[in-house]
Amino acid sequence: MKRAGRLMFVAVPLVAVTVYVAVPGEKGDGGPSDSRSSSSPSASSGAADADLDSPEKKELAQRIVSSAENSSLDWRAQYDYIEDIGDGRGYTAGIIGFTTGTHDLLTLVELYTESHPDNALEPYLPALRSVDGSDSHEGLDPGFTAAWKKEARKDAFKRVQDSQRDRVYFDPAVRLAKRDGLGALGQFIYYDAMVMHGPGDPGFHGIRERAMAEADTPAEGGDEQSYLDIFLDTRRATMKSEKRDTTRVDTAQRRFLYDGNLDLRTPLEWKVYGMPYKLD
Repeated sequence: MKRAGRLMFVAVPLVAVTVYVAVPGEKGDGGPSDSRSSSSPSASSGAADADLDSPEKKELAQRIVSSAENSSLDWRAQYDYIEDIGDGRGYTAGIIGFTTGTHDLLTLVELYTESHPDNALEPYLPALRSVDGSDSHEGLDPGFTAAWKKEARKDAFKRVQDSQRDRVYFDPAVRLAKRDGLGALGQFIYYDAMVMHGPGDPGFHGIRERAMAEADTPAEGGDEQSYLDIFLDTRRATMKSEKRDTTRVDTAQRRFLYDGNLDLRTPLEWKVYGMPYKLD
């Protein structure tokens, strides 16, 4: 039997809000609902505009992810970012945290070199192939970080980073979230999990499968908030097992969820690593 999630056990005022917004056609004080009907996340005429792949929501998503990945809302300032953050994945770099230890940075440099040969990163391709799957810097130090920063000043390299972010992380996450009947918040929750954990199992797909084993998605007739609550429970357990900080779930995504903000509407307030952020 699938469990219903923890939302029903939180404080009474939150339960009242959740019950109120879940009633289709309920008339209140004339203000906008904080949520959508869980049975039909695309029912409203403006639902397509609320999806995460709309330009405004996509920009919002990049800024929220950047708050967790780079402690900044200015995601466009992160193309030249590169450092080893000590997570066992080697160098982490660029707008979405491509890493030398998880294949995506290697793929990025290979694709960039195909269209722009003789770039400053090309000489490091043999080393990148050698360290792929490890946290080693062998063959990369001391010049790789400088080469990355040099190429990151070029629009062509920025475009390749954008393209790979969308192809590997953003587009698959949003597509699956829509298939599961999730609105913009659920689409973002999937996207952020894809960014941090990567695809596969262990990874995003493993987290999703375990969550779906415990709760029905909206597409299966389940309640959207309850399913997302369980998805976040499952992801948090994975993060704990990897000894990762969980505040991007605890004080950001969970806050949006408990506010009933399934459309990820602004204004938004959240914290990551204790630092407050606000988007109006």
